[in-house]
Amino acid sequence: MTLRPAIAGLGSVALVALAVWYSQRPAADASGKIDLATLAIPDLTEDQTTGKMLFDGNCAACHGENAAGSDQGPPLVHRIYEPGHHGDMAFALAAAQGVRAHHWRFGNMPAIEGVSKEDVVQITAYVRALQRANGIN
Repeated sequence: MTLRPAIAGLGSVALVALAVWYSQRPAADASGKIDLATLAIPDLTEDQTTGKMLFDGNCAACHGENAAGSDQGPPLVHRIYEPGHHGDMAFALAAAQGVRAHHWRFGNMPAIEGVSKEDVVQITAYVRALQRANGIN
């Protein structure tokens, strides 16, 4: 008995599963902006609702409505920002210190004035809720 056919079969199943999983994620255009019609919006907890209000007031001008991206900044509902690649601390540091452009061509992100650490925790909770609703864990 040889394992090669079984391994090849498992590889095929894994590729199909990956394709299905990836196709269910929000579709982004060439600039990275997500079509809001494809974005799943979850029911939000009280903290996440506060985070949404803070996001709308401090982040949406660049990161777009519901973190879907804009002509000024990338979507945060994107696999690049999944917790395993950009943890919650990355959001806190980005708000406090700004970020040098490294994934996108929008330029550097400046530090966000007037946003407290507690605000960033709630904003991050909102973004993570959006990400989970869209298959980004």
